[in-house]
Amino acid sequence: AQSFAKNMGLYGERAGAFSLVTSSKDEAAKTLSQIKILVRPMYSNPPIHGARIVAEILGDPALRQQWLGEVKGMADRIISVRTALKDNLKKEGSTKDWSHITDQIGMFCFTGLQPPQVERLTKEFSIYLTKDGRISMAGVTSKNVEYLAYSVHQVTK
Repeated sequence: AQSFAKNMGLYGERAGAFSLVTSSKDEAAKTLSQIKILVRPMYSNPPIHGARIVAEILGDPALRQQWLGEVKGMADRIISVRTALKDNLKKEGSTKDWSHITDQIGMFCFTGLQPPQVERLTKEFSIYLTKDGRISMAGVTSKNVEYLAYSVHQVTK
């Protein structure tokens, strides 16, 4: 399955696709029939606005290039913030191996923090992440990355 919710900024529009590869046309037809039976009760008419927006952007060479540039800019910024977080943790004096921060890709980072550490981050430092230690790297900026590193170091030392 592919979703365009994040990379197209279409939250709530349900723009995406489900792909399935079968070994034959006959198997594809049978599978499609079963998928339709499963999907039909979920909605009668799937949302169209998100799909139309995506089609417009991807179908126009200039818009597609602009979108690709913006996606690259966002990805590069997140990579940069991941590196800054790792570097600032080291600068704080952390001796832990934080390479998993820069080894991961995407908007979210599994920090490896345990629930009690996450709870301390929330209560003592007003930093919010999921209980399993997943944090949105899109919310980390050059202005708050040092504070994040300081706070993470405080709960992990």
